[in-house]
Amino acid sequence: MEYLTVAETAERLGVKRETVYAYASRGLLTSVRGAQRRGSRFARPEVEALAARGREAGAPSGAVERIRTGITLVADGGPWFRGVAAGELARTATPEEVAGLLWETGGPVPLAADPDLLPVATAVLRALPAGARATDRFRVAVGALAAADPLRADVSPGAVVRTASRLLGTVVDALTTTVADPPPPVEQAGLAARLWPALARDPSADPGAGIGHVRAALVLLADHGLAASTVATRVAASTLADVHAVVSAGLGALDGPRHGLASGLAYRFLAGAATDPRAALAERLRSGERVPGFGHAVYRGPDPRAVVLLDRLRADPVAAPAAGVVTALADGLHRGGEGPAPNIDIALAALLHAHDLRPDAGELLFATARTIGWVAHAMEEYAEPGLRFRPVGVYTGPRPGAGDGDGPAAAG
Repeated sequence: MEYLTVAETAERLGVKRETVYAYASRGLLTSVRGAQRRGSRFARPEVEALAARGREAGAPSGAVERIRTGITLVADGGPWFRGVAAGELARTATPEEVAGLLWETGGPVPLAADPDLLPVATAVLRALPAGARATDRFRVAVGALAAADPLRADVSPGAVVRTASRLLGTVVDALTTTVADPPPPVEQAGLAARLWPALARDPSADPGAGIGHVRAALVLLADHGLAASTVATRVAASTLADVHAVVSAGLGALDGPRHGLASGLAYRFLAGAATDPRAALAERLRSGERVPGFGHAVYRGPDPRAVVLLDRLRADPVAAPAAGVVTALADGLHRGGEGPAPNIDIALAALLHAHDLRPDAGELLFATARTIGWVAHAMEEYAEPGLRFRPVGVYTGPRPGAGDGDGPAAAG
């Protein structure tokens, strides 16, 4: 009989891992521990029967734990974009081709800037303080483009593809135009090459293999299932919010140290670890602090995205030393035989150090790439019943009438 892991069971049922354990404790699933493999396993027929019962009972897919999606499977060995391994795509595909795959256009999406809207985004970005973070600039540009598009409320599939393509292309070109002097020619370049000047400390320096690594990173980061920012975009899309508002919702959720800003923490840690990885690691362990860029909530083993990107960096003579520091850190964490593996954040940090990219370039890579995935999820969400996200709150505040009076005090 075939058995599923906890992660596979959660994916099949559309719930969190914690919910799988709750089902087991309530007798809805039977947990089995194999002799050779650690962790709970569940018989596939029993899991399929429970999934069928949920469908027959009309269980709403709109509960936050039960968002059914055909976009990305996130599991050990993945992720897979519509059944295609992201690692394989990172070796050969462009962001434009991945957008076509996720948006189901039948071919690459140009992701070209709108010449009428580019001056709007550029003017707004030039008005920002010189020290504004990359993701702040990205968010401001999206807002400006929303204000300049009176027809943005059209959420039909064709209109969404056209709007999203122009939005992402215009934001990228505006970011580049405002940091490079003179602006580089971008009309015929792919998204990775056009984004490069906004990532590099010196936009005029020869990128070498760097653009290839950036292209791979953009592909790997395009989607990662129902991450916090993606759920935020789906909630926005469930109200029929336009593409600009959907992307803004995702950017808001991305802008936290537990999500899109984690690469910045890894960048700073890697900078301090470059001269003596063991000492940097020892300091973290003594203080009881988490080691940035290691471990992942989804993967039991290595983050497959980090494996792909770090392998690329090791094969690049310029980037190999930075990748070597990550390897030394991983070896130190695995002295006892087991330990957290490198995740995509530390791989991005190694890329940034190796090719002299800006400290917040990892955040910009994340925002640019994940916009592709957010749009795919928005398109999927637009086809669902509206306003379906309404979790039931568990009220823990004071009850009416629980005080001295019979109810809330009257206004004085």
